[in-house]
Amino acid sequence: MLLPRRVSHLRWWIGALLFASTVINYIDRQTLNVLAPFLKTEYRWTNSDFALIVIAFRVSYSVVQFLGGRFVDFVGTRRGLMITVAWYSVMAMVTSLATGLRSFCTFRFLLGAGEAANWPGATKAVSEWFPAPERGIAVALFDSGSAIGGAVAPALVVWLYHVFGTWRPAFLITGTLGFLWLLAWIITYHKPEEHSRITDSERAMILANRAGADEQVARKRALVSQILSYRQAWGCILPKAILDPYWYLVADWFGLFLVSRGFRLEDTAIGFGIPFVGADLGNFVGGGLSSWFIHRGWTVGAARRIIFLICGPLMLLMIPAVYTKQLWLLVAEFFLATLGYAACATVFLTLPSDLFESGSVATVSGLAGMTAGFVTIAATYTIGAVTDKYSFAPILMGASVAPVLAAIVVFALVQNTKNTGNGVVLRI
Repeated sequence: MLLPRRVSHLRWWIGALLFASTVINYIDRQTLNVLAPFLKTEYRWTNSDFALIVIAFRVSYSVVQFLGGRFVDFVGTRRGLMITVAWYSVMAMVTSLATGLRSFCTFRFLLGAGEAANWPGATKAVSEWFPAPERGIAVALFDSGSAIGGAVAPALVVWLYHVFGTWRPAFLITGTLGFLWLLAWIITYHKPEEHSRITDSERAMILANRAGADEQVARKRALVSQILSYRQAWGCILPKAILDPYWYLVADWFGLFLVSRGFRLEDTAIGFGIPFVGADLGNFVGGGLSSWFIHRGWTVGAARRIIFLICGPLMLLMIPAVYTKQLWLLVAEFFLATLGYAACATVFLTLPSDLFESGSVATVSGLAGMTAGFVTIAATYTIGAVTDKYSFAPILMGASVAPVLAAIVVFALVQNTKNTGNGVVLRI
């Protein structure tokens, strides 16, 4: 992606690149989930067997969320995302060599290790390039890539499966997309203060309105133990840990859920992608509404918190989905539920850049991702065991508790305290 010497609104080019990386990340991730019904038949897996593969991904993804976030804070956004995208693209491609349960678990473990730093790295990039009123939209933009990738993957992967008559080329072809992105990233990304193609007016605006620009900045990178001593850090960590399993219930299991209800995957390819479209819309509802409130004079904290009250109740639609038999209505319920989830997800993804100075943003985001990952592992195992023995009904009912708990945590912990303005924690 070659740019002219000076580019107006360069920050949105950066946002577009972050969006593209997330699209590719999710296409690579969803390839296995889309192929799951075919692979289960070929290898005679139970839901518990499939859960082991998902858990293998989650274990490395969870641990490296934190390590990857700390790594990106250490080496910088540009180099950190270069390394992580190259790694997970290679791992996606070599999954085409898998021969059974163990090898699938191994390759998914390695894929998770590569994909883990995408969100901490993208959140850090947003903190470097976007002022507070725009951060919600910027996070919505890059996070919406997960929904777009999830929506594109079913049609693309099922098409590749039928074209080649086997699942292996699907992993190989989708894995190549990351290398195209790397070329654009290497050419385009530098910090605003170092970028040769940014206009002087945009550079001045970004630096003047960057998070914490008017506050004392810590001279040394904050220790993890220091970060964890702040309630604001737990205001970032706990909501993500509570709500992420809700999302992965849809992302990892929706295809198998539809099959369990008697629908053929080939007949529901469009329906399979609709919840991801809902999530995509929800990203911009959450980011756009909170940004609108900030422009109307609300504090950043109030604007972020209110989204949980406005959009969180939509997630309760998992309850009637237990009893719905019509495909169109079932898909509509999941559409609205994931819209509500994604609106709230945009908020908790934005919070690290709202609450912490730039040198700690990826670390806080990574800590949140790691904690959420371990909770999701437990949830994934539970889903496999419960659905093998009973059905998806208890899982959907239990998931509906999540938005209530998340809202309580956000309102309790995302507040200014005596630590606000100390060089690490920012005023919200």
